[in-house]
Amino acid sequence: MIGIVESNNKVLEETLKYIEGKKIKLALASFSDLNGSLRAKLIPSSRLQSVCQSGAGFAGFAVGDLGHGPHDPDILCIPDLRSMTILPWNKEIAWFAGTLTEDGTPWPFCTRTILLNVLTQAKSMGYTMKTGVEPEFFLVKQGEDGKIAPFDEQDKELKPCYQQQALMRNIEFLGTLIEYMNELKWNVTQADHEDANGQFEINFDFSDAVTSADRHTFFKYMIRTMAEERGLIATFMPKPFSNLTGNGCHMHLSLWDEREERNVFEDAHDPKGFGLSAVAYHFIAGILNHAKALAAIVCPTVNSYKRLGALNSSSGSTWAPNFISYGGNNRTQLIRIPDAGRIEFRAMDGSCNPYLATAAILAAGLDGIEKRMDPGDPFNGNLYMFHSIENEFDKLPSTLNEAIEALESDEVLVKALGETFMETFIKRKKAEWKEYHDYVSEWEVEKYLKGY
Repeated sequence: MIGIVESNNKVLEETLKYIEGKKIKLALASFSDLNGSLRAKLIPSSRLQSVCQSGAGFAGFAVGDLGHGPHDPDILCIPDLRSMTILPWNKEIAWFAGTLTEDGTPWPFCTRTILLNVLTQAKSMGYTMKTGVEPEFFLVKQGEDGKIAPFDEQDKELKPCYQQQALMRNIEFLGTLIEYMNELKWNVTQADHEDANGQFEINFDFSDAVTSADRHTFFKYMIRTMAEERGLIATFMPKPFSNLTGNGCHMHLSLWDEREERNVFEDAHDPKGFGLSAVAYHFIAGILNHAKALAAIVCPTVNSYKRLGALNSSSGSTWAPNFISYGGNNRTQLIRIPDAGRIEFRAMDGSCNPYLATAAILAAGLDGIEKRMDPGDPFNGNLYMFHSIENEFDKLPSTLNEAIEALESDEVLVKALGETFMETFIKRKKAEWKEYHDYVSEWEVEKYLKGY
């Protein structure tokens, strides 16, 4: 079990010494469920050593979708000591990302383990993956009628992106968040007001894929905690407002030679002029080839498809991709090439499980490398304006149901992420789609009650 191996005596000894020196009283042994929600147990720091050795026990069936019935033994969470994160707002508590086991072997329903498994495949090919994410979120308030609105009542401009006045009205929240993130050594690069009213984005340094997924997971927890403390709701919901831009979570990524610490995506002699290598183009082709199935993982909710593929918002653009395409520094593409040596995947949204999404993107790209796929020529026009190109490019799925059907028939992704786990994931998502489809909405009543 990877978590147990990583908790070797030397690392454990150093961690315990650090915890004692910092007067940390409690530890959160945490893991992500299928949807990316955090589950945890609170452990006195004096018991951390025993938990690292034998795990924190959970009734797996109570969590749901962990491959457990009510009759099964405990599922055990083994903290990865490298992931230790001291809560900036309560320095007496340390958070640990964990991997799951039942008998000492990796558990197939652990999404962090799924990512580690795909990274092992990459390692066998000589690669390691580095990623950086750009999580977008809204700060909203909820009225007595249950309806939500942007927290900042003065944030009403039709094109509010980068609006300095709106940014500074929220400086207490954003400034505190940046302080926390830098305290954690994440190295914030910038923060901005995004394209929708009440929407923000924080950018921070890239890292290895597991560390970035851990940070992304903790980031969502930290933002929500900060909002709750202020009587607000922080939401990563892909499309909380029908007229506004949705919450994307763009991922910047590159592959590196593990032995030489060299970016294998970079090539100054790229004949296409983007500074990418043949390996990078094969990787891009793999993502394009699996894009429809990949959507079910990186855009995993019914609401995701209200964002994905939408053409208009009150600001004039949704900034979400419509077509399965790639190009240069062009934000209308599924895959953008912002700079030499890296690509940006723009379909992913705020509802994804960070571990599962990273694993799926990597698996798709590795398949492109293994099969030496060709992505074809890049497209550099405005994909939001050229509806006639539908015959040239495939479109991304328009519903969760369409994406799940694509995933179900994608043998490469199903195998890479684990057939047992994927059977459960697909079943859950089909049920989610049916629940949505069967629900009679307020819109339907208003539209059809008297008119038909």
